[in-house]
Amino acid sequence: MKELKNLCFVVVGSFIVAYAAVAFLNPNSMVTGGGVGIAQLFYAIFPIVTLGSWIAIVAIPLILIGWVYFGKGYVLKTLLSIALISGFTDLLKEVIQINPLTHETILASIFGGFLIGLGVGLVILGRSSTGGTTVIGEIVAMKTKYKTSEVLLFIDALIMFASIFVYGDIEKSLFSVIGIYVTSRIIDILLSGKPAQKAVNIVSNNIDILSSKIYENLGEHGTIVKGVALNQKCEKNIIFVIVDISKLQVLKEIINQHDPDAFLVIQEASELYGRDY
Repeated sequence: MKELKNLCFVVVGSFIVAYAAVAFLNPNSMVTGGGVGIAQLFYAIFPIVTLGSWIAIVAIPLILIGWVYFGKGYVLKTLLSIALISGFTDLLKEVIQINPLTHETILASIFGGFLIGLGVGLVILGRSSTGGTTVIGEIVAMKTKYKTSEVLLFIDALIMFASIFVYGDIEKSLFSVIGIYVTSRIIDILLSGKPAQKAVNIVSNNIDILSSKIYENLGEHGTIVKGVALNQKCEKNIIFVIVDISKLQVLKEIINQHDPDAFLVIQEASELYGRDY
C-alpha cells in the first residue's frame, strides 16, 4: 500500500512538472532551475528535438554520474520520474498540443513556479528524485567546502543568465527568478510541514506571570529556560514556546501588557518533530 502511494505521488508530481513547463513557462520564454531549465535552453536553441527528449538527454548523463557516486538505488528511483516527466511533456506539447494558460509574464512565473514546486515536492515525497543538477550539487559539496544549496543556487543563476542570451529578453529572465523562488518555497512547505508556526523566545524578568498568562490565553505548552547573562552578574530566564502565526499578535499583546521590557526573538518553526512539552 505504501509503495502504491509513493508511485501515485511520483506519477502525479511528474505530470504537474510537465504541465507547468508546457502550459506556463516554455510558451512565455521563461525557464525554471535544474535539469528541466537546462533542457528548456537546449530546446530553444535546437528545437529539432522535442522538449521532453531534451529533458531525458540532459538527465541521463547526470543520472550516470549519480550511479558512480551514489549507487544503483539512486538511479532506479530517478529513472522513473525522469521518464514520466519526459513522456508527459511530449504528450502534452506534441500530441495533445495544449494551449498556454496565460501570456501574462507575471502570472506565468508565479503559477509556473508554484506548479513546478508542487510537482517536485510530490516526487520527493514519493521517495523518488528528479535527478538533475542536484547530483552535481551533492558531488561538489562532497569534494569542496561549499554547501549543496550554494552550488545549486550558482547553477540556477547560470541558467538564468544564459536564458538572457537564448531568449534575448532580460525581463523574462528576471521573472524566471521569481518563479524559481516560488518553487523553492513550495518545496519547503511540502517537505517541512506547514510554515504557519513560529518559535518564540521571550527573555523577561516576569516569567511567572507571563508563563501563566500565555498558558491561560493561548493554551500553548512551552519551556522555561534558566540561565545567566554573559557578564555572569545576573540571572536570565527565557520562555520558549511554539505558537500558530494566527496567535502571534495575541502573544505580543500579553507581553506588552505584563512586561513591556521583555525581549522577543521570533523565528519560523519549519520542522517540528516529537512531543510538545
